[in-house]
Amino acid sequence: MSRFKFILVFAIISPFANFTLAQSSDRWQQKISYEMEIDFDVNSNQYAGKQLLEYTNNSPDEIKRVFYHLYFNAFQPGSMMDIRNRNLPDADSRVSDRISKLKENEIGFQKINSLKQDGKEVKYEVVGTILEVELAKSLKPGKSTKLEMDFLAQVPIQIRRSGRDNKEGIQFSMTQWYPKLCEYDYQGWHANPYVGREFHGVWGDFDVKISIDDKYTIGGTGYLQNPKEIGHGYAGVEQKKTSASGKHTWHFNAPNVHDFAWAADAEYTHTKLDRDDGTTLHFIYQENDKTKENWEKLPNIMNIALDHINEKYGKYPYDQYTIIQGGDGGMEYAMATLITGERSLGSLVGVSVHELFHSWYQMILGTNESLYPWMDEGFTSYGTNETMAWLRAQGLLGEKSITKNPQERSYKGYFNLVASGVEEPMSTHSDHYDTNFAYGQAAYSKGAVYLNQISYIVGKENFEKGMLNYFDEWKFKHPNPNDFIRIMEKQSGLELDWYNEYFVNSTKTIDYGIVGLEKGQKKSSIVSMNRVGKMPMPIDITVIDNKDKAHYFTIPLRIMRGSKTQDGDIELKVLEDWPWTNPTYSFSLPFKLKKIKSIEIDASKKLADINDENNKLEFN
Repeated sequence: MSRFKFILVFAIISPFANFTLAQSSDRWQQKISYEMEIDFDVNSNQYAGKQLLEYTNNSPDEIKRVFYHLYFNAFQPGSMMDIRNRNLPDADSRVSDRISKLKENEIGFQKINSLKQDGKEVKYEVVGTILEVELAKSLKPGKSTKLEMDFLAQVPIQIRRSGRDNKEGIQFSMTQWYPKLCEYDYQGWHANPYVGREFHGVWGDFDVKISIDDKYTIGGTGYLQNPKEIGHGYAGVEQKKTSASGKHTWHFNAPNVHDFAWAADAEYTHTKLDRDDGTTLHFIYQENDKTKENWEKLPNIMNIALDHINEKYGKYPYDQYTIIQGGDGGMEYAMATLITGERSLGSLVGVSVHELFHSWYQMILGTNESLYPWMDEGFTSYGTNETMAWLRAQGLLGEKSITKNPQERSYKGYFNLVASGVEEPMSTHSDHYDTNFAYGQAAYSKGAVYLNQISYIVGKENFEKGMLNYFDEWKFKHPNPNDFIRIMEKQSGLELDWYNEYFVNSTKTIDYGIVGLEKGQKKSSIVSMNRVGKMPMPIDITVIDNKDKAHYFTIPLRIMRGSKTQDGDIELKVLEDWPWTNPTYSFSLPFKLKKIKSIEIDASKKLADINDENNKLEFN
């Protein structure tokens, strides 16, 4: 690991740069390339921008209008984000009514000075955080067009994700900072106004030049193309270079990403670690008594964590990843994250692992997290929980410790959601939840439970293979819930559409119980069960005999059209299937009553049964 005082050093060339997005008849992808030149004034907190955008229409549709996101316009009194947060019953404390109190020099804005299509002026209108554009000439399938824009923007006071002067003293957290073309996919345009939640974007190539005061260091998305010009610690030179103009122009190239983020500060410290697989991990932060010790430990831990994630969830395809102190908590971006940095070691590693995982389920797979936030946040939470448990088991966060159920907190969160009475289906658009609580618990907790229960249904081996298949088959293709469940169906041979119908599209809950045990014919016993909850599930049963030997059974749902026969090292005896229409079920055990010590539903605790008090019978 090498250490420099001031600079984030970027890889110059990436073999990934030649990657071409795969097209298919049923899931085409639009293509975009950005060229941007930004002149940043650190005194006024404003910047002038020139953007040349080439947009290729790979859809079967003729496009007559396009839309841009103007995210910074949300940080103005009276914006939709302002009104939304002042009317939520449990507004985000970082936002609350703060936007309504911003002064003119504290608000954010993105003002369009001019916009042309292939050299011709176009008609456009700014509607809050969306720029509506009538094309001068419609864009036919398979054709490309160039959109040239001049704009002026102002960085708002740090409130949510983006902004200046955050609570830890980072000057500029530049996220959602440029006019960004909205995504057009098989569901049409996604020109959602920004009210503070999730995102969806077009994969493309970014060529970005940022001119800023030469005292500042920049880190973020993309590979730095001109490190020798910049100085700032390149090749071991620790002194910052100055320029006659007082500014440096940082030139970045980022291939095949659907966003571009950066941060800038005059007091940043840089650490990097070159991994054996060629990936470079960068760490950029303000070094002080609150950060130094834990940020120095972070690179080695994240290196080991990335090895584990690559093996279990698919290979990270870019040549670098950067963890930057900035923002208002933790937020993921292409090839980078911004996190607050004054944390304990466990918290620092936890947020870093979580944001890194977003590279898989948002930045590479690119689910529409506005429509399906649980496919990003939930899958990321699942992976984070598993990876953090693995790191603790290796002793990397202190003494070695074994976590029996890494997803326990997610289950508690989901159960709290059910008990609250405000649960909404996970099919709800992320902007449209009635409460932040319902959104957060559905997206993060219930989303993680969703995955853990898939493992319960299909078995550990099928699940792990399915997760790798999902990544390999759907990277760079914006998968939806059915795409994921089809991967698991193909891997397991089971029919699983019912699972999404219940657990995603409804708020019906799982509750099974053991009603009783009675003597059967000859040397057998009859177990009686009932389904109390409205959601059906396959049921695993563990029987402990009077010699403390465990016997394992599984009851498949008839609509699964099959069953798992093994779960990890456990071999299961498959019982007669249970029709979902039937509220009761009974089966025979090849034991006399006196030889049974206990019978338990789901000893693994993977089943999200909202009442486990009726799940076990014990006998003296």
